[in-house]
Amino acid sequence: MQRFAQLIERMDATTSTNEKVQALTDYFELAPESDKLWTIALLSHRRPKRSLRTTDLKAWAAEEANIPFWLFDECHHIVGDLSEAIALVVPGDTNTDTGPLSEHIELVIALKQFDEAERHARVVDMWKRLDRIGRFVFNKLITGGFRIGVSQKLMVRALSKHTGVAEDELAHQLMGNWDPQSTSFHDLVNDRDGGTVRSRPYPFCLAYAVEVEVGTLGDPSEWIAEHKWDGIRGQLIVRDGELYVWSRGEELVTDKYPEYAVLRDALPNGTVLDGEILPWRDDMPLPFQLLQTRIGRKTVSQRALKEAPVALVAYDLLEWEGNDLRSESLAARRALLKELVQKIDLPVLRLSEEVGFTSWNELAEERDRSREKRSEGLMIKRRDSEYHVGRKKGDWWKWKVDALTIDGVLLYAQRGHGRRADLYTDFTFAVWKGEELVPFAKAYSGLTDIEMKKVDAYVKANTKERFGPVRSVVPKLVFEIAFEGIGLSPRHKSGVALRFPRIHRWRTDKPIEEANSLQDLMDLIDARAKAAK
Repeated sequence: MQRFAQLIERMDATTSTNEKVQALTDYFELAPESDKLWTIALLSHRRPKRSLRTTDLKAWAAEEANIPFWLFDECHHIVGDLSEAIALVVPGDTNTDTGPLSEHIELVIALKQFDEAERHARVVDMWKRLDRIGRFVFNKLITGGFRIGVSQKLMVRALSKHTGVAEDELAHQLMGNWDPQSTSFHDLVNDRDGGTVRSRPYPFCLAYAVEVEVGTLGDPSEWIAEHKWDGIRGQLIVRDGELYVWSRGEELVTDKYPEYAVLRDALPNGTVLDGEILPWRDDMPLPFQLLQTRIGRKTVSQRALKEAPVALVAYDLLEWEGNDLRSESLAARRALLKELVQKIDLPVLRLSEEVGFTSWNELAEERDRSREKRSEGLMIKRRDSEYHVGRKKGDWWKWKVDALTIDGVLLYAQRGHGRRADLYTDFTFAVWKGEELVPFAKAYSGLTDIEMKKVDAYVKANTKERFGPVRSVVPKLVFEIAFEGIGLSPRHKSGVALRFPRIHRWRTDKPIEEANSLQDLMDLIDARAKAAK
């Protein structure tokens, strides 16, 4: 555990990619295999589930620090991170714990089996035996919120240096539904069991946002364009007569989309498709909000299946008849994909059609029509590109449409996290409904540091009421809110939900009376629906 905590501290102390990779490589050289396995799991988002209630941890920390609960709560709000606040407040820096990381994770997993008194005693005992950074890491494991500033790609690079296994091969090995409690380090990086290999997806190929004028990309004939669909990225796999559906977040979601079951028999064994899971009806994608009604549910009701039917809009073929096609050109992969989709001829499987264009101006006009087709813009890919692991500049680009915008009034503010923990940076905005301001969106990004400090000062000087960490403020400031999509939502007071809202600019030139209304949002929804028809 001490070695792992030192690794976290070492990586947190640098912004250098090479230094982080070296820190991980050094750690892998010294750590026992069980700790290496759990480190890989933690850095690839396979952390133990939350085992304790936050309120219990706060109460125990306040008790150990001999301070009132309210004072600890204030410390938490200032620090911004619960695990760090506990590590700082709880006394002791003995560092007498010498157990491996794996034993501490086993304790975290086992905590759920104990009664409250035993959980309390075990956690406090561990706090006393760890130093500050050790307590911080242990708390992160307990709360299930373990995240550090290192990507899985960097971890794979370090693991490759340690094992001698190629990075692309390791990236593929680490995909899928493996469990650190039922596998070993050797099996994970070298020889996986047949059942796991059978269901394993490929690392996703990702795109960069267009950063230059598209005309500088060269000859249009060297590129393939298609719409960027607003759904859930996924891979559909058929191997050995079984079907698996994986999300980009490496979650096995086969049971959430029973519509795809027909593809188990329709697709030949050894087929892997990359595409978008989309709500779909009458040859048209439906709003993303409908798909959200199915996300997170343990079981999918018949009503949900009827109201939000899905299709897989496929845009790449990664495996065919058991052969890995990723090193083939995109043009060759798409030719096979088109033939396959036409042969299958099932409504649940659709081809993401190419957008024909002979000039970049012609493609720009198609991009401007994206919202009519309920897409987010365009994807532009080199015809000769391989399906590489992660992002690689120059081959795949995403060219999204300009954001929609609406002017809203700042109504509520909450403290931020991390370096922004002492500032009010998380905001709720409202629009007019008659004479009333109705909340419609939350956003926290988009302001400069200087603007953030000015808004923070306004919040502190113009607070009307406090609700825990949240303050309501005198409505006076207007901000332009940008977003990618909008739809009806009975879960929100305003009746609407925005997709990816963020602050576009501070409208210091506008009084609150000139902010938009709820009817403006409804009109926008109606206009998009008519355009889609």
